[in-house]
Amino acid sequence: MPLKTPQTIVEAACAASSAKARLSTSKTLVLGFLAGAYIALGGVVAMIIGKDNPGLAATNPGLAKLVFAAVFPVGIMMVVIDGAELFTGNTGIMLPGCLSRRTPWRAMLRNWGLVYLGNLIGSVFVAVALAYGSGLIRGGTVGEAAAAIAESKVNLGWGPLILRAIGCNWLVLLGIWIAMAADDVIGKVWGLWFPIMAFVAIGFEHSVANMFFIPLGMLNGADVTVGQFLWNNLLPVTLGNILGGSGLVGALYWWVYADRCTPDAGKAD
Repeated sequence: MPLKTPQTIVEAACAASSAKARLSTSKTLVLGFLAGAYIALGGVVAMIIGKDNPGLAATNPGLAKLVFAAVFPVGIMMVVIDGAELFTGNTGIMLPGCLSRRTPWRAMLRNWGLVYLGNLIGSVFVAVALAYGSGLIRGGTVGEAAAAIAESKVNLGWGPLILRAIGCNWLVLLGIWIAMAADDVIGKVWGLWFPIMAFVAIGFEHSVANMFFIPLGMLNGADVTVGQFLWNNLLPVTLGNILGGSGLVGALYWWVYADRCTPDAGKAD
């Protein structure tokens, strides 16, 4: 199985950063919408398979968490392999290009803002139309579980949320790093599956996933306001995701292998 070295992965991240910076506004928004929808579709699968068996959760909660976590990564597999723009992944991928002066800092911030908006629209669309509107997750055992998830997420507090979000995006970016190391589809699938499954099973916090889970819970009667969704969860989780992805993966690996990213190669305008 072909495998890139850690040095070459950083070089690939710098090249990807430049390519992302050159995307037009419309294409960035569309690819952001698709990524948000893909992550949400992974959430739909996880909810239907993992939360429709309360007996399993009562008798074997560890196995129930594993079942939920095992199917969720399908969303990020579609993001990476089919091609889409995911905010959490871009926190780590864009930074090496900026640090190497191949990508302007303003281009990184523009990408983050447009992708974040697209992710939010895609995630909410799937929650409203494909999960709740279709009747797949509307009331019943799964709907009650969705409401409980939303209520728990907005009541964790900023400190735990930021720390859980740091851990989440550390694992997410490591999964993306492994996927970039692989040159074949099965290598990318396995490289993504283990870290993503791990962050879900642990209970870490992912901002784009929460753009799906919390609105879905609200639609199913969760005692959560829009303000609580944004202030009590999405903002601290977003900040933690930036710290985990940019700091613990993007910045550290760039610092170790900075010589792999020359300022002039593939520089974005």
